Amino acid sequence: MTAAARRPPAWATLAALWLLVFSVTTQTMILAPILPRVAEQLRISEGRVAWISTGYSAAVALVAVVAGPVSDRVGRRRMLLAGAAAMTAGLALHALALGFGSFLAVRVLTGAGGGVLTGATAAYVGDYFPPERRGWANGWVMSGMAAGQVLGIPVGTLLAARSGFRAPFLVFAATMGIAWLMIVRWVPHAEVELQRAPLGVRYLVRHYRALLEKREAVVAVLSSFGMFGGTALYILFLPTWLEQARGARPGQVALLFAIGGAATVLTGPAAGRLSDRTGRKRLVIGASIGLALGIAATVPLARSMAGAYLLFGGTMALFAARASPFQAMMAEIVPDRQRGSLMSLSMAVGQAGSGAGSALAGATYAYWGFGGNTVAAAAAALAMAALVARYLPETMRRGRAVRL
Repeated sequence: MTAAARRPPAWATLAALWLLVFSVTTQTMILAPILPRVAEQLRISEGRVAWISTGYSAAVALVAVVAGPVSDRVGRRRMLLAGAAAMTAGLALHALALGFGSFLAVRVLTGAGGGVLTGATAAYVGDYFPPERRGWANGWVMSGMAAGQVLGIPVGTLLAARSGFRAPFLVFAATMGIAWLMIVRWVPHAEVELQRAPLGVRYLVRHYRALLEKREAVVAVLSSFGMFGGTALYILFLPTWLEQARGARPGQVALLFAIGGAATVLTGPAAGRLSDRTGRKRLVIGASIGLALGIAATVPLARSMAGAYLLFGGTMALFAARASPFQAMMAEIVPDRQRGSLMSLSMAVGQAGSGAGSALAGATYAYWGFGGNTVAAAAAALAMAALVARYLPETMRRGRAVRL
């Protein structure tokens, strides 16, 4: 039997990565809609709960910085298996979270698993799928995030309201365990050039030094900071604002995220496929500008839940239209042997941006209300558009990769 015959079908590999992304991102995003439940049941302020999100993001960032170069040395599949196992354990331990300290501890542990997975998943798509299918594959894998909004977050929100905030995390422990089994069965080693130097501190320093000598890599990392930070600024306190200012109920918040997720499911793969044909850069810039306008319009236009549903669906579609091409673009601006490091570093810095955005969101919401959050988030989207327009190259033209 030839090696090609032993390769699993593309749909099976995508399904394993899809469930992995579904589990990772949904267990991260579920904190926003259940934030009031966490504050009530742990008897802590909403501002203090925001620091739990910051702690998770810091753990992801610190571990990802090391995990990226390691994946360039040992391969992405091993990192996917290790990260999925660590996150399964961390999510299961949420059952023991009885106060602020213990909840923060299990979120940090879970974030360590996320630090291994975030860059390795994106890098694996770049390793395994050819350039002319890379945007399409990224769109489908990242639609796992959208499916979490359609299914995972609404169900998790209602489950937290009925059974306590710990219940959703235990459900995601089960889905992550299933994802681990699927990786074992359907995610093969990708045949790419890996680093050969021995692992160690010297290897990490030299590897990152070589990577950061490339201007495109530095700009991609900074863009990730703004993208993740702006998302946290906008989404973290959106449910709280809707409950306080618009009288939204938990079921309505669940429906909001379901609508946003449905818009993302429809947009992500389509945007990725379009970027395979027409190029990545123009889609990233256009979606970022549109996103800034939609975010800034939230407070004046979302005067009812019907308006919030419509506006949030549009903004989430633009999030997806930006994310899939940008992910594919990052996979193409460096060679195979640096892909894991760039993806992990960009995710690490992105998580640092998410942590900074979460901390800033708490302070901004307390002093200026949600309107202040939307202004800051819109500015972050425009800053990303400017960086991409000025400094990042187009990596696809007429369905073919551009040699950089």
